[in-house]
Amino acid sequence: MAASPGSAAHAGPDRHDVPTNTAAGRLALGWLLVGVPLAYGVTQTLARVAQLFQ
Repeated sequence: MAASPGSAAHAGPDRHDVPTNTAAGRLALGWLLVGVPLAYGVTQTLARVAQLFQ
């Protein structure tokens, strides 16, 4: 029976287990996907509000 790639049978000296924190990357990407359009919308709204008071 063949071992799956993630099983302990494949763990050997040539395997490089580098701990990665993908949660931080996903969190940063989420903030970018929400924050950039939000910042653009806020600046556009403030620019149009400023025109009302000129």
